[in-house]
Amino acid sequence: MSDQRQSLLFVGGLHRSGTTPLARALATHPEISGLSGTGVREDEGQHLQRVYPKAKVYGGSGRFANDPRAHLTEDSPLVSAESAAALRRAWDPYWDLDRRYLLEKSPPNLVMGRFLQALFPGAPVIVVIRHPVVVALSNKKWRKAVSSDPRKFETISGLVQHWLTAHRTFLADAPHLAPLHVLHYEDLVADPAGELGRVEAFLGLSSPIDANTIRVGASQPYERTWDDWRASWWRPGHWQRRLVESRFGDDLASFGYGLDDLSRHDVGVGSTSAVPHPPRLTQA
Repeated sequence: MSDQRQSLLFVGGLHRSGTTPLARALATHPEISGLSGTGVREDEGQHLQRVYPKAKVYGGSGRFANDPRAHLTEDSPLVSAESAAALRRAWDPYWDLDRRYLLEKSPPNLVMGRFLQALFPGAPVIVVIRHPVVVALSNKKWRKAVSSDPRKFETISGLVQHWLTAHRTFLADAPHLAPLHVLHYEDLVADPAGELGRVEAFLGLSSPIDANTIRVGASQPYERTWDDWRASWWRPGHWQRRLVESRFGDDLASFGYGLDDLSRHDVGVGSTSAVPHPPRLTQA
């Protein structure tokens, strides 16, 4: 490392949760270097290394967190100085090593924060959370676009269930993670400057993060689809919506997410028993 203050910075969150736009915004800052020129999907570090299994080993997007093996902690036998060194060898060629923070973004980081901080003590973790229905609808569209393999088919209900499994795992890990910052995608697009200002303060940056890269309105097509499904009882989507509402409504409310307005995240809505920490969580 060229600077003793240099630190790795990990960004995590389920596929289609907004990790990529956040990571790109952060990488525009002069103190942060993101992986670039890697030739792998979304410049994600998971695809460059051989220390731990990639998400696709456990089913990929919309499935990986259902496999307990995807959840890595400080107790993993993979935690070692050799593993840390191997990851640096895999990632260092794609960073500007003169920057203060070296950013790695991969969705499985959501359930691997404890493992990553065991390898790199003090490395900040930033987690992005997005409305589970939007994540499900976006994943459904994305899966159809990249593959026609019927083995990769997943229902909206199944994708929402995966969201709950992944975030329950993360919330159980959260007390063990420090430093940790959580932001909600809905807050990020509603107030990019404000949310990025909080990230700036969390990381102790010397100047603001450019908020102009954050695109507003990306969730609107999914919000319209969900609204259309409400009344169209003759469409399969109507019954998918009814199933999600009946099966997961209360669980999602405990995370501050309702099923009538997909553009909002409400702090303190519903039972907090399933949420051991406030949704807007920062630990220093």
